[in-house]
Amino acid sequence: MLERITRSITSASIFLAAYFLLNIALRIALPHTLDLDEAEQSFYSQYLLAGYGPQPPFYNWIQYAIVSVTGISMWVLSVPKNIILFGCYLFYGLAAREVLKSRSLAAVAMLSLITLPQVGLMAQRELTHTVALLFATSLFLFGFFRTLRRPTIGSYLLIGIATGIGLISKYNFAILPFAALVAVLPEREWRSRLIDWRLLPAAVLAILIVLPHALWLPDNLASASAPTLERMTAEHLAPAGLPRIGQGLLSLVIAVLGFVALPIVLIAAAFRRDFFRALSSSSPMIRVIERMMVISLIAFVGVVLFAGASDIHERWLDPCLLVLLIYLFLKLETADLDLSAGLARFRPVVPVFMVVILSILLFRIVGIQYIGTYTRTNVPFSGYVAELTATRKPVLIVAGTKFVAGNMRLEFPDVPVVIPFFPGPGVPEYADAKGPVLVIWRGETADDPTISPGFANDLVKSGIHLPELKTLTLPYLFGDGKRSFSIGYSWVEGGAK
Repeated sequence: MLERITRSITSASIFLAAYFLLNIALRIALPHTLDLDEAEQSFYSQYLLAGYGPQPPFYNWIQYAIVSVTGISMWVLSVPKNIILFGCYLFYGLAAREVLKSRSLAAVAMLSLITLPQVGLMAQRELTHTVALLFATSLFLFGFFRTLRRPTIGSYLLIGIATGIGLISKYNFAILPFAALVAVLPEREWRSRLIDWRLLPAAVLAILIVLPHALWLPDNLASASAPTLERMTAEHLAPAGLPRIGQGLLSLVIAVLGFVALPIVLIAAAFRRDFFRALSSSSPMIRVIERMMVISLIAFVGVVLFAGASDIHERWLDPCLLVLLIYLFLKLETADLDLSAGLARFRPVVPVFMVVILSILLFRIVGIQYIGTYTRTNVPFSGYVAELTATRKPVLIVAGTKFVAGNMRLEFPDVPVVIPFFPGPGVPEYADAKGPVLVIWRGETADDPTISPGFANDLVKSGIHLPELKTLTLPYLFGDGKRSFSIGYSWVEGGAK
C-alpha cells in the first residue's frame, strides 16, 4: 500500500490530505483554549491593518478575510492553517518533480518533509507565521526550479508571487531569493534566466504584494524589529564582543544540526551504503542547491557578526534549509544506483511519524499530569467564562495580553475585545460602551494574577479606573487537581469617567 501511495504526487497528496484532516479533527476535539500564536490570530482577526507589530501581516490578512465571512471559531483557526501546511507539502512535491526524474522519488521527497521537526511537529503544535513562510518557500522552490528547467511567463510570475508572500510572511525569507539569484550566476546554462524580460513583471508583482506593508514599515520600524532583535541578541545571556560572536556562531551550528540531523540520519539508515556513495555525485542543479544553502548560512553568519545575534532559532532557517530533502534525493538519483531497497525501508517512516506527531499533540494536553509541564491549552478559559458571566455579560472586554484577548475573543465572538493602545491610541470603544465592561489579565506566573504596572498605567491613561481587583483560580484542564491557574479581573461600567 505504501508503494502505491508514493507512486505519484497525486497519490501522496491524497494521503497527506487525510492526515491533515486528522490534525483538524484532533485540534477540534482538544480544549478550545488557544495557544499563544492562535490567540494572537484570534485577537488580530478583528482588524485589517498594514502591519501588526513584530510579524509581517500575510497570515493575519488570510485569517481576517476568513473570519470576516464566517466569524471566529476553533474551526476557522485550525482549517486554514492545515490547508496552508498542505499547500507547503504539495508545492514541495511539485518542486521535487521539477528536478527529479523519478515520480516515485519526488513523492517520497514530498512526504519526507514530515521528518523535519520544524515542519512535521512544530508547525502543527503552535506556529502560524512560520506556516505561511513554509508555504511561500515551497512555492518559491517550485517556481524557481521550473524556471530553470522550463521558463515561461507563468513560472516567473510564480516566483514573484512566492517572493511577495514570503516577504510579508517572515522577514528572513528575503535571504532565499537573494541566495537563489547568486547561486545561479556561475552556471552558464541558466545565467540567462536572470536577464530575461519576464523577470520584470515578476518583480512588479512581488512589489505590489509587499507594498501595503512596505509603506507601513518605515514609520513602525521599532515595533516591527525590536522584539525580534531582542530574541536574537539575548542581551541578558551573552556579553559583548568576541564572546557574543562565539555564542552566536555556536547557536547557529546547533540550530543547523537540529534542523538537518534527523532527516539525514533517517535517510542514511534507509539507504545505507548507497547514501554515502551518493554524497560525491554532482550535477548543475545539485551545485545550485548547494550554493543556495551555503549562501543562506553565510547570511546568518553575517547576522551574528554584524547585528550581534547570539541566539539563532531553528525555525529561522526554514527558507535556507527546507530544500535539503530535495537535495538529498537528487544526490541519490544522480548517483544512478538501484534505490528500490532503500525506498522500501524509508517508506514506513512517514506513517510512523504521522502517528507519533498526532500522539504527541494529544498527549501533551491530556497526559499533562504525567509530564508535569502545563501548556497554555490546559488553561481553563471556558471555566473562567462560565464563572465570570453567570450573572452578567460584558459589552466590551479589555485584556492585558494577546493571549488573554484572543481566548476571550473566541469565547465571546460578538463582543469587542481590546488591548489598550492597540491598534490606535486609547480604547475608543470604552467611552461608547453602554453596559458592563470586563477588564481581565494574567500575572507573571500561573499562580500570581497581580496586575502588571504597565497594564494598570495603560488603563488609567485610557480612562478606565478599576473599582475592585478580583482573582479567579481554577485547576488546569486534564491536570492532577493540585496545580491551578489564576487570572485577575474587574467589572466596570462603560463610558468615560
